[in-house]
Amino acid sequence: MSFEQWKEIWLEEQAKTFAGWDFSAIAKRTAEEPLPWDYRSTVKRYMQPSSIVLDMCTGGGEFLLSLDPPRGRTYATESYPPNVERCLRTLPPHGIDVRQVGCDDELPFEDRYFDLVFNRHGAFAPREVFRILKPGGTLITQQVGGQNNRELAAWLLGREPAVVDLDFNLAKVGGQLRSAGFQLTEAQEYYPTLSFYDVGALVYFAKVMEWEFPGFSVQTCLDKLYKLQAKVDRDGVVTSRGHRFFLVAAKCHTPQ
Repeated sequence: MSFEQWKEIWLEEQAKTFAGWDFSAIAKRTAEEPLPWDYRSTVKRYMQPSSIVLDMCTGGGEFLLSLDPPRGRTYATESYPPNVERCLRTLPPHGIDVRQVGCDDELPFEDRYFDLVFNRHGAFAPREVFRILKPGGTLITQQVGGQNNRELAAWLLGREPAVVDLDFNLAKVGGQLRSAGFQLTEAQEYYPTLSFYDVGALVYFAKVMEWEFPGFSVQTCLDKLYKLQAKVDRDGVVTSRGHRFFLVAAKCHTPQ
């Protein structure tokens, strides 16, 4: 296939729409190394029928619905307007209260209200989460660390991406949680390999993950994309180094 033909294919990938947090468009063209923990099963283990629970930064709500959470006792927050609209259509019929939020430091909930708060890949303020949790309540969070896809982004863009906090990691967030009054009961960090089996899948991914690949476009990165295509033709894959960390924290005492 000629360079111009590849370019047209990549431009089509770049133009595709993205909704919720659904990467099904490239699911069969990528693979991520499994993490050494299971976020889903951990949330399910702590979620009881009598629990009052909050899914922070729920995205499109797909993951929350898959948990079959307690009806009438489950809340979700989201800030991105298209996702909020999606959640307001799909979640309330399942007994889930949806709240749009714009500030991590001011959540629209009473003190000591929740038994369980969970947050996958979303921002949060430790002291505010501490405030809304009941004594003995639990926070479960999986986060994308600051080193996620950093090497690939720097090579592709020709510069270090300035949007990402490169020091965002387990030690930093764990320290913030302890300072807020939490006791850490589980803490793990890992650097999984993400594999792209065609360059078009990488184009789609980089366009969606604009905070990790700021300024990316097919037009501005075309020469690098051609080099990646040569690598895929030779090796069958392009890989990137991810960064994840996982924390389970209990509300046990007054913040420092």
